[in-house]
Amino acid sequence: MKWVGSIKFNHVYKHYRGEARPAVNDFHLTIEEGEFLVLVGPSGCGKSTTLRMLAGLEEISGGELYIDDKFVNYVSPKDRDIAMVFQNYALYPNLTVYENIALGLKLRKTPKFDIELRVNRVAKVLEISHLLDRKPSQLSGGQKQRVALGRAIAREPQVFLMDEPLSNLDAKLRAQTRAELIKLQADLRRTTVYVTHDQVEAMTMGTRIVVMKDGVIQQVAAPRELYDKPANLFVAGFIGSPQMNFIEGVVTLEEGRYYFSNKRLKLLLPREYDVQFERMTRSLRNVIMGVRPEHVLLKPGEADGDEYVAGVVQMTEVTGADSYVYAAIGDYKAIARTEPEISYRKDDNLAIGFNRSKLHFFDETTGVSLAAGGAEA
Repeated sequence: MKWVGSIKFNHVYKHYRGEARPAVNDFHLTIEEGEFLVLVGPSGCGKSTTLRMLAGLEEISGGELYIDDKFVNYVSPKDRDIAMVFQNYALYPNLTVYENIALGLKLRKTPKFDIELRVNRVAKVLEISHLLDRKPSQLSGGQKQRVALGRAIAREPQVFLMDEPLSNLDAKLRAQTRAELIKLQADLRRTTVYVTHDQVEAMTMGTRIVVMKDGVIQQVAAPRELYDKPANLFVAGFIGSPQMNFIEGVVTLEEGRYYFSNKRLKLLLPREYDVQFERMTRSLRNVIMGVRPEHVLLKPGEADGDEYVAGVVQMTEVTGADSYVYAAIGDYKAIARTEPEISYRKDDNLAIGFNRSKLHFFDETTGVSLAAGGAEA
């Protein structure tokens, strides 16, 4: 089957009357044919507005939008060859499952034989063949979601658009449906743009992820790169659960070696960070050090030497396979992931260290990662 449905946003804006800033600001991105792209970010970041502009449900205030190299700014939704799956399923309660799936095809005057063929094929793929005669009121949430997906798939569009389609499902069913959607998209080979505020969905489903904040793209990358190489403080804090630890300090150059320090700790940094700090034109630079919970090292008891700093346990959180220790280093807070077999109690003294090869540094003023050029003066 041919991969279809490339999409290009060429500096697209969305302004709402009376709003001081654009809801979507200079959105510039090419989505490849067959790609599973996820838009993620907090509420109000512009991800759903972007999806609605792509669907033709919102007018574009500025810029150009192309689907398969066709300029579509003024093309009506029904002529864009897309199908959208909504959070609330949008099923017609008076129609059967079969009729809900077939409705879009009937409106397009698809031959009856072809409609029957497509509906039955989609129902088999989604394992809802036994539900075709039922009404939506007789279905569970997961079954309703499958019907909504079936209606979109039966149309065989170039592009699937999905706006938080799993948010109404319970945790177990959401995980199961996630896996099914990934397999389904790979089998259908259709370009998919998926909106979610759930970073777990984003990380597990997308071939690429777009992180948005205040209508602006913060970073576009594959899931692993997004986690390992966040472009700025916002991405670093948004991706990962629990979020990355942030500690303020300064970077200094002493006798040819770089150190990160504040009133509580002083870390000699490995040579691999030199290239980040060599851009600095000042001998002293305010930075924020980031370290993920799995790279925080804990030892019971008092700190000794330069490798560890003194801390105190505030609380622990056991999630099953992992355990998280929330600790205080003076005025600073740190979260560490530990083995659940190791027990820590509130107010226990700790020695806290860091895997120094896994540190991130961000410019305190701009929030940009020093690895991405944020240290340039």
